[in-house]
Amino acid sequence: MKKFIVFLIICGLVIAGYFIFKDQGKDQKDLTKVKVGEVTHSVFYAPQYVAHSLGYFKDEGLDVELLLTSGADKVTAAVLSGDVQIGFCGSEATIYIYQQGEKDYLVNFGALTKRDGSFIVARDNIKDFTVKDLKGKKILGGRQGGMPAMTLEWAINTNGITSTQTNIDTSVDFASMSGSFIGGNGDFVTLFEPTASELEKEGYGHVVASVGKLGGIVPYTAYNAKKSYIKDNPKVIEGFNKAIQKGLDYVFSHSNKEIAEVITDYFPDTSKKDLISIVKRYKDNDSWFKTTYIEKKDFEHIEEIMKNAGYLKENAPYDKLVNNNYSKER
Repeated sequence: MKKFIVFLIICGLVIAGYFIFKDQGKDQKDLTKVKVGEVTHSVFYAPQYVAHSLGYFKDEGLDVELLLTSGADKVTAAVLSGDVQIGFCGSEATIYIYQQGEKDYLVNFGALTKRDGSFIVARDNIKDFTVKDLKGKKILGGRQGGMPAMTLEWAINTNGITSTQTNIDTSVDFASMSGSFIGGNGDFVTLFEPTASELEKEGYGHVVASVGKLGGIVPYTAYNAKKSYIKDNPKVIEGFNKAIQKGLDYVFSHSNKEIAEVITDYFPDTSKKDLISIVKRYKDNDSWFKTTYIEKKDFEHIEEIMKNAGYLKENAPYDKLVNNNYSKER
């Protein structure tokens, strides 16, 4: 009798397991696959990784795959070609595409970061650093025409000296900047986290300033998609924005430790202690918008930065390049 009861229990578990896995498979099939090309991989994007880790995208019916696509130019190329459906990069890239005459141009439908996320790393430990300390020095600033380099130039030109009094090197590929600096190139370098902290920890440099605090508020890293994709897939865009909003809500309502624990799998080479410290640095830096809504004055500040760098003559139409229909106003 006992053997029969055990047999029935085993059968029940097998049958229950079958239906559970069947339902899970069905749910997975019901999700809409969305590929996102992210311009770099950084703790700067913590709300996005929170949304991904905690299943906020799946709650909205989306199976989101994050693909590292280094460089805003490469992100926009991937979106235009259809290799990814959503791009995640600087808003300036969508302005470039529009001004090139692309008919199915890229539209920004949600912002995440509100200022530049890079930090100025000095070879020497400079106490009480000011922008004037960059005078006559060589700075590895990122790709020519990219937001990191242009924001750095804006920061220099509005804080006591001019960029012509410095040497901003834009010849080094974004992914190679830290290695180039370690190899002895430049007096300063601008780096995102966790790379900036890694260099500091290894004794190759010292974080002396935030480019973001010097550069002001902009929709620095935003989500974009082709105009046609947004029109044809409103539920995807709406669900995506809702998930990101939940990620933003989480980082504003939880501790640095809790955030670090949620995103730790996305940064396996960074210790939990360092990750907590980096999250704190970005939070203290006021790095994220409260909502994904893109305000006109912030978008226009990006254009001011581009004009200052000589990459824009006339403002692009905000009403065409920004779609706030799926965002909650700030």
